[in-house]
Amino acid sequence: MLGQLVYVLNFLAYLAVTIPILAVGIFVFTITTPYKEFDLIKQGAQTDDPKKMAAAKAASHDLGGKIIGLAIVLASAVYHSVNLWDLVIWGIVGMVFQVIVFYLFEWVTPFKVVSEIPNGNVSVGIFASRLSIAAGLLMAALISY
Repeated sequence: MLGQLVYVLNFLAYLAVTIPILAVGIFVFTITTPYKEFDLIKQGAQTDDPKKMAAAKAASHDLGGKIIGLAIVLASAVYHSVNLWDLVIWGIVGMVFQVIVFYLFEWVTPFKVVSEIPNGNVSVGIFASRLSIAAGLLMAALISY
C-alpha cells in the first residue's frame, strides 16, 4: 500500500505542475493575439448577430487548438521528463513554439489571420486550430533523451 502512495504523490506533483502550465499557456495565447478570444466567445454567446456568432466559433476553434496542442506537448513532457523542472522547461518550450507557429501561419498566409478570426471566418479558425494541434504533435514527438 505504501508503494502505491509514492505513485499517487508523484501523480499529484506532476498534476500540480502541469495544470498551472496549461493555465499560463492559455493566458499567454490570449495576450499574444490582438483579438480577445474570450470576449469574442462571450459576445457570440449573447447575440443573434451571425457575424459575432461566427467570430466566436472561429476564436474558440483557434484557442481550442492551441490548448490541445499545448496539452499534447505537456503529456509528452510528463512522459519523458526526468523531474518536475524538466517538465516546466518543456512546457515553456511548447508554449513559446505554439505562439511562434501562430505568427508563422500569420506571416505565410495570403490573408491576415488576426483580422479574419474576429471577422468571423470560421474556416481560418478551424485551419489555425488544426495547425496548432499538428504542431503540438510534432513538438511532442521531438521531446526525447
